[in-house]
Amino acid sequence: MVNNIELNKRQTQILQIVKADGPITGEQIAVRLHLTRATLRPDLAILTMAGFLDARPRVGYFYSGKSGTQLLTENLKKLHVKDYQSMPVAVQDNVSVYDAICHMFLEDVGTLFVLDQQGHLAGVVSRKDLLRASIGQQDLTSLPVNVIMTRMPNVTYCKPDDLLVSVASKLISKQIDSLPVVKKTDTGFEVSGRITKTNITKAFVSLSKDEG
Repeated sequence: MVNNIELNKRQTQILQIVKADGPITGEQIAVRLHLTRATLRPDLAILTMAGFLDARPRVGYFYSGKSGTQLLTENLKKLHVKDYQSMPVAVQDNVSVYDAICHMFLEDVGTLFVLDQQGHLAGVVSRKDLLRASIGQQDLTSLPVNVIMTRMPNVTYCKPDDLLVSVASKLISKQIDSLPVVKKTDTGFEVSGRITKTNITKAFVSLSKDEG
């Protein structure tokens, strides 16, 4: 996939030939450049996988006409939550704030999803929520987490088929570090995973490494 890909001299020449005379076969391109078909094969493969060229059997190569930005946009629209989500980290709504702090520390996460007694999403609690509670004079071992959490329906969430780029936009606009991935049922929202800034960063980095 393309992500500010830098073309070498030969690849640039191939693009110019295909732009001017496509569709054109690999053999014809090789003749124009005074090279063998085998020599050109890696360059043609790179240009095709990057999206600059399209190839059709018995027709040849032709220029896609798409800019690097267009190609990157298309690739981003292929990234869905379900392919990059990680396991959710959750607590029951009746656990104490103290236990929630311990759980967050042990799991090394910035947000805990809070579930009701039926296992449905009831709310979320962040590091800031827990820090705010710990600064007060309350007994953290007896204060239930559901008192300080952000409750449904004020929780921002996403679904498995959502685009990662849309989720990234939500994280930025809400200034939060993760979202629960949910499935809607007749009785509530079941949490199936989580998407974090780290998940999204890894997915976007994979664009520059994916060559297939």
